[in-house]
Amino acid sequence: MTFFTVSALPATEMMPGVRRRAVYLEQAMVTFFEFAPGSVLPEHAHPHEQITFVVQGAMEFTLGNETRVLKAGDGVCVPSGVPHKAVVLDEPTFVLDAWAPQREDYR
Repeated sequence: MTFFTVSALPATEMMPGVRRRAVYLEQAMVTFFEFAPGSVLPEHAHPHEQITFVVQGAMEFTLGNETRVLKAGDGVCVPSGVPHKAVVLDEPTFVLDAWAPQREDYR
């Protein structure tokens, strides 16, 4: 796939209120998340490095022991193995995540 439109990518309902779409090459991967207001991603960790960028909306993001509200234009870098979680605030939120290595479970 060379060119794409996010809305045309296949969507996966990860959990109620959380929809994920992915685009990838052999090594690079980006995911697009649509969150309903009040959605919660429980605390978790994974071996992948993750860069999260909020395109629209807002979420309370906890990385390790630090919590911040991320709004459109804000981001966070999540190192491998570090616990993190997110609580979406009172508006629909659209987030872009970049991964290294790829999340095979997201393909």
